[in-house]
Amino acid sequence: MQKPLDFKARALVTAIAAAKEPAIDAIPIDQARAQVESGYTRMKIPVKPVGSIRNFVIPSPGGDLPVRAYIPDGKAPFPVMVFFHGGGWVFFRLNHYDPICTHLCAESECVVFSIDYRRSPEYKFPAATNDCFAATCWVKDHCQEYGGDPDLMFLAGDSAGGTLSTVTALRIRDKGGPKVKGQIILYPVTDYLYPEKNSYKEFGVGYSLTMDAMRWFWNQYLENIEDAKNPYVTPLLINDLSGLPPALVIVSGYDPLRDEGLAYAKRMKEAGVKVQLSLYEDMIHGFLSYLGLFKQADTAIDEISQWVKQNT
Repeated sequence: MQKPLDFKARALVTAIAAAKEPAIDAIPIDQARAQVESGYTRMKIPVKPVGSIRNFVIPSPGGDLPVRAYIPDGKAPFPVMVFFHGGGWVFFRLNHYDPICTHLCAESECVVFSIDYRRSPEYKFPAATNDCFAATCWVKDHCQEYGGDPDLMFLAGDSAGGTLSTVTALRIRDKGGPKVKGQIILYPVTDYLYPEKNSYKEFGVGYSLTMDAMRWFWNQYLENIEDAKNPYVTPLLINDLSGLPPALVIVSGYDPLRDEGLAYAKRMKEAGVKVQLSLYEDMIHGFLSYLGLFKQADTAIDEISQWVKQNT
C-alpha cells in the first residue's frame, strides 16, 4: 500500500489549486513563463554557499549557449556534473536552478555545469538535445579550466532535464562522445503521453504536474506527432538499453510520470546496466525544487551526493 501524500506536499498542491491561476495552455507563452517562473521565485528556495560561480557562453549548434559553473571549496580536481534543468522543455533559466545546483555542488563536491539549452516552442526537437550533447562534449574538453576532472564526469537532470540527460547518454553510446561515469535521472519523461497509464489515471489531476500540462508540453516540444516515434524523444522505444553508464533513478510516488520512470529503470537493469532506483512514495513531481520545504528533497540531494562519491 502506498504511503499517504506528505502533508507539506498536500498543502502545496492545495495552495496551487486555491490560487486559481490560468492554465498554462490557456494563455500566451510569455505569460505562462512569467506565471510559472515568478511563482517559483516567490518560494525563496535557499541556495548553498559554494567556492565560486562563473557565467560564460560556449559554442553550440544554435549559437552561443549560456552556461553557469558552480565550483566547490577544496582542492581540485573535482568530479564533474553536467546538469540539464527541468521545466517541460519550456520553462526556467539558469537562475531558477541555483538552489539545486549549489546543493549538488557543495554536497557532492562536484563542479556543476548548468546548461541553458534552447527552449520550446521557439526551438523544437531536436534543438535541446543537440545543445545538451554539444555542451557535454565541450565540458569534457574544458572542465579542467574550472577545476574538473574530465575522467570523472556525470550527466544529471530533472523532469524534462532528466530526459535530456537520458538522451545524451544514449547519443554518446550510439554515436560516440565523451565517456561518462554515470547518469542521474530525476523523475524523467521517457515515454509519450498515454492517459491510460495507471500513474496518469491516478495522478494526472491535482498533484502539481497534470495530464493537460504534459499534453501542452509535448505540443510545444515536437514539430509533429511523428517525432514521438524518435527514440531520442521517447527512450522507452529503444529495444536495446545495454552499454549505458550506471544510473541513479529517482521517481516520485504521486507523479503522472512515475510509471515511465520505473519502467525505464527496469529496462536498463534488465539490459545489464547498474541501476540504483529510489521511489519517494509520498512526494509529488519536481520535489527536489523545494529544498527547505520538503525534507525528502534534502534526503535526495544526500542520496545523489553519496552515489556520485561511490562511483568516482
